[in-house]
Amino acid sequence: MNKKLLLITSGEPSGIGIDICLDLVNSEQNICYKIVVIGDINVFKERSLLLNKNITFNVLNKSELFNSDFLMVNTPSNVLNILHVSCYDKVIPGVLNKSNSRYVIDILDYAIELTKQNVTNMIVTGPVHKGIINKAGINFSGHTEYFADAFKVKKVVMMLANEKMRVALLTTHIPLYQVSKQVTKENLNQTLEIIFKYLSISGLNNPKVAVCGLNPHAGEDGEIGSEELEIINPVIQSWRNKKYNIHGCFSADTIFLQANNYDLILAMYHDQGLPVLKYSGFNTGVNITLGLPIIRTSVDHGTALNLAGTGSANSDSLKFAIDIALKNNI
Repeated sequence: MNKKLLLITSGEPSGIGIDICLDLVNSEQNICYKIVVIGDINVFKERSLLLNKNITFNVLNKSELFNSDFLMVNTPSNVLNILHVSCYDKVIPGVLNKSNSRYVIDILDYAIELTKQNVTNMIVTGPVHKGIINKAGINFSGHTEYFADAFKVKKVVMMLANEKMRVALLTTHIPLYQVSKQVTKENLNQTLEIIFKYLSISGLNNPKVAVCGLNPHAGEDGEIGSEELEIINPVIQSWRNKKYNIHGCFSADTIFLQANNYDLILAMYHDQGLPVLKYSGFNTGVNITLGLPIIRTSVDHGTALNLAGTGSANSDSLKFAIDIALKNNI
């Protein structure tokens, strides 16, 4: 396996995934390791012309990824390596087309297949539009769940990070009314096990973790819900008894003010933790899936259809996702 080869799935073709991948050309990301982007070469060429970018595209065959000569030679700064996968229909920047939803899944499957063939152990994913994928009749709740299914992993953890904080989620992309059903001792213990393993591998000594309560004000001693007293606090105490540096549970409306005192904050659900993280540093946010046999990071933003093809898309999140993938590749 080559630990200097990194795959990027370019995501929804009508969004800014194409634009931000093009921004990698003439950047430091092309110097010390191989970036290979998976997507439709024709879409990349059209978008490059639209954005007036001077880019040379190196269209690869899959077999070249196994060639040591290709892997050893640095990619010139004005070249973008592309593994071609065809779109099914015309791509118009900013306009969703459900006919191309299968293409989005195709490039994900291609990247996953290559990791299973030991080409690399790193995938960085570009933004997708879950709504248009589902409208095409494809059941897709998000990258996190898709990768877990692909690698047959029962439990993964969705963690997002920027330059100011790390936030992990007990639950991911589910309706709010279902969240409390997943706040169980088993789920919480499994989540904490994955989190502490990741933080330890990342080189943190005695990592400090804060846990949010589920209910407002962390339940007010049982006055606003019982999950804290019956589930969350007992699990926290059991980990403290094992000498882990874990604290809580805290009210989610105040704990993020102390984010710099912790290595990670565990939120109970998606919109409990992520609005604060994204507000604190949107452009440098990155999504990391913990618990997979590979490294998977992602941009922490959507397809931004209104920015596609305008030259206004910010590629910092993609570059940060690449940096995080490489730092975790130990």
